[in-house]
Amino acid sequence: MGTVAVVPTSMEMEISGKVYRSGADDYGIEISSSGDLPQGLDAGALFVLKSRGSWWHCGYHLTTAIVAPVLLSIPFAFSLLGWAAGVIWLALSGAVTFYSYNLLSLVLEQQAQLGHRQLRLRDMARDILGPAWAKYLVGPMQFAICYGSVVAGVLLGGQSLKFIYLLSNPTGSMQLYQFVAIFGGLTMFLVQVPSFHSLRHINLISLLLCLAYSACATAGSIHVGNSDHSPPRDYSLLGSKEDRILGAFNGISVIVTTYACAIIPEIQATLAPPVKGKMFKGLSMCYSVIAVTFFSVGVSGYWAFGNQAKSTLLSNFMGGGSGAPLLPTWFLIMTNIFILLQISAITVVYMQPTNELIEKTFSDPKSGQFSTRNIVPRLIMRSLSVVVATILAAMLPFFGDIMALFGALGCIPVDFILPMVLYNVALKPSRRSLVFLVNTLIIAVSSALVVIGAVASVRQIVIDAKAYRLFANV
Repeated sequence: MGTVAVVPTSMEMEISGKVYRSGADDYGIEISSSGDLPQGLDAGALFVLKSRGSWWHCGYHLTTAIVAPVLLSIPFAFSLLGWAAGVIWLALSGAVTFYSYNLLSLVLEQQAQLGHRQLRLRDMARDILGPAWAKYLVGPMQFAICYGSVVAGVLLGGQSLKFIYLLSNPTGSMQLYQFVAIFGGLTMFLVQVPSFHSLRHINLISLLLCLAYSACATAGSIHVGNSDHSPPRDYSLLGSKEDRILGAFNGISVIVTTYACAIIPEIQATLAPPVKGKMFKGLSMCYSVIAVTFFSVGVSGYWAFGNQAKSTLLSNFMGGGSGAPLLPTWFLIMTNIFILLQISAITVVYMQPTNELIEKTFSDPKSGQFSTRNIVPRLIMRSLSVVVATILAAMLPFFGDIMALFGALGCIPVDFILPMVLYNVALKPSRRSLVFLVNTLIIAVSSALVVIGAVASVRQIVIDAKAYRLFANV
């Protein structure tokens, strides 16, 4: 028998007929005399993806990862699609992603029954599709989406701070990059939370915050729509035929990206064994919140502003050329505070794949999670990753255009195509079965959306390129 070392983790795994379990008070993973850990138990898995959570915690994580301030762009997507197409695509995208994420969960459960508990998306790709898929496509694609979301989150946090500042002090002279730096400092503090599971209380607050600002946005739209200063409403589609076609696909991309979540396996990894059935409950909680927030904001915002809906509903609330807000200043500040606080939680959630990679690369799994050997590199590397994201956010205030391209090339493949491929390859349903045919149809339609969405995104980048300027104060 090999020597035994103490390695803190909360995973329970069966390896060669033996159960290895550890937790906050129960360590004890058996390690061979050569010092090798059981397969998959690297420092990233041990320290960041601790499996201690309930389905309630899973629901909090899922809601934070999906229900974000980008939902305030749904009225804009409706303005590009119209009433019927907008509502249909919003409902259809919700149904497809709920189905897709449940398929991923079923594949994870099936693989666990075969003795492979996969904790990361790249683990699934490696075991089911092959190492090359994980190393050269799925892993880099997921990292780009998640770290890009961190950059976008820091930028949005800075913009939200600036919005609050200008509402309180309209003649203020502070620049956007200064607010981005302030929000980056907050993120640098929060990102030191040791594990994904440790975020459960923060993510519960995040869930309440998204309900709060969605209620504010809905109430604000209804108030504006019924007020004497209500803007004239026109629900027709604007522009030439080419603009309307590309605009429609842009609207679809906005809706699809709103439902995006590239970290389903990592969230399921936080569940304490046995996992079976818990992810479905967590997804049901999350999609209950989605049903309340997405549809209320989308319908009320489009009803109030029609085809004049802007890229975010808050811009409409600020009024037209006169610059006079359509809602009381205190109400807009309160709404933005809710948004600002939730963005901080979302940014930290999407830092978890980066944190996991940092721990895997720089930490020693045979030392304690909170040993000096591991705390020092963790503090340095996590802080450095936030510093880089903050610099990128400050330099590239037009990063939203770039993220639209990432959404087309990353979010749709990861959330709409990859789960279907993994299910078909891992569970091998009959080619004549309904599930195989549905999966194949979703893959085909999503692949077309990837191509068209990428074209529309590149076109928008070209159109906006003349206004691009590093560290612009927008």
